[in-house]
Amino acid sequence: MTETRIWTGSYLLGQLQKALLNPIQSFRLQYLPLLMVYFAYGALGLISVAETFWIKKNLSLSPSQLASLSVWLTLPWTIKMVFGELVDAVPIFGSQRRAYVVIGGSFIAAGLLMLAGAAGGWLTFASPENMYRLGSFLSIVGVVLQDVTADAMSTEVVERHNADGTERLKDEVNRELGMVQVLGRLALSLGAFAVAGTAGWLASIYSYETVFLMGLIIPVISVTGAMLVKLDKVESRPIDWRILGGGIVFGAVVAALAYAGFPGNQEIVFVVSLAVVIAMLVRVVGDLDEAAKRKIFFAALIIFVFRAAPSVGSGYTWFTMDVLGFDEAFQGTLNQIGTALALLGTWLFSDAITRRPVTQVLLWLTVATAVLSLPSLGLTLGLHNWTESLFGFGARTIAVIDTAASSPFAQLSMIPLLTLCAIYAPEGRRASWFALMASLMNLALVAAALQTKYLNMMLVVDRGSYGNLPVLLMTAMLIGLAMPLIAILALGPKINGHNAAAPAAATPGS
Repeated sequence: MTETRIWTGSYLLGQLQKALLNPIQSFRLQYLPLLMVYFAYGALGLISVAETFWIKKNLSLSPSQLASLSVWLTLPWTIKMVFGELVDAVPIFGSQRRAYVVIGGSFIAAGLLMLAGAAGGWLTFASPENMYRLGSFLSIVGVVLQDVTADAMSTEVVERHNADGTERLKDEVNRELGMVQVLGRLALSLGAFAVAGTAGWLASIYSYETVFLMGLIIPVISVTGAMLVKLDKVESRPIDWRILGGGIVFGAVVAALAYAGFPGNQEIVFVVSLAVVIAMLVRVVGDLDEAAKRKIFFAALIIFVFRAAPSVGSGYTWFTMDVLGFDEAFQGTLNQIGTALALLGTWLFSDAITRRPVTQVLLWLTVATAVLSLPSLGLTLGLHNWTESLFGFGARTIAVIDTAASSPFAQLSMIPLLTLCAIYAPEGRRASWFALMASLMNLALVAAALQTKYLNMMLVVDRGSYGNLPVLLMTAMLIGLAMPLIAILALGPKINGHNAAAPAAATPGS
């Protein structure tokens, strides 16, 4: 019995050490400039608290309007194939990577200046609400362009040849490709962690205008990384006008529908977007074997359903401000705790997740997410009043515990799909490949935003009016639990080999 306990303890300690050391051992100095781009993406959270409180205090947008706006703001992510084709096939001043990161950084800077001008009142050519819409759109376009480029570079920082010119083992390269995706998620989480507490502190002592201007340091970081990155090989090819031309026409149609503003335009855009992205994906994966197509298709479909679950919307955040008294500094504290544990969770679980079946990973995440939403529901029902009278702790303690418990799961669901994307990315189409898969996954977020809009229209919540919030939150929780479970049970057995991450797992030492 004693020997069994010693063996079990040694095994668990060994697994923990492996999980802790795996990202460190996988890191290469040549990855650092690329990781700076991902870090900057996460560090955009520097303005998040200021943005949330500015919207609540100074703008007139309702939760349902914000949910509707999020649909349009998600759409640039769904036309990543246009950016991907440009990055793959159209050099700018001889550059297919660095130039696009610089352009993306310029868009982000323009968006931040727009928000600052609206908050400070020194840009007045439109209403603050429309300035917010435009500034947010510019920033998102810049982030999408940088993200597309970084995804392409993530397959090119991995060397395919040894120092003597011989080819490296395929399994070894695949393993490294998967770990670059993990390191990218870690860099993003580290960026979010680095600014989370600071975001609340800055928003509590400086004007919102000043915080938006401080955010200009973020595009400087990403552009610096792009200037320093060293890539194994950048494939060049002619423009595929079926993808680029089709994507441009698609983008124009989306813009026209958005401008028209007639009822149902968002739903039409979603359906058209989904059809276009699937058609383009079918074309890009045409050269893959049937087993690989099957793995990618069913894994992507399950992850799509998982990401399409609705949220409660802005009403809950406003409830915590108005009823629970959560100010800017405390929101920053919650963000700091959340991002710290998200980073730790991604770090500890990354190796296991790249080796586990996607269905197993998402089943675990689905159930955990539902269970860990219960404290938020409890707060809307007055749980904090009961705990304070009986145990001496109230809403803030419950919020800290809830944030600490739920945060590690935020970044994990995409890692299996990103690993598959990196392994099967075709030469000359790497940016397009990542862009199309990301477009599909971001269309899931559009579906989530549409459902959030519908829920907020049926169960209205607004500033100072939170009577429907418990039912709204419970409904969102139940949908978020049921949808992924049904998809996993129905589609999980269809993934060949029962492991969507099998190519990454079949490496020496696993």
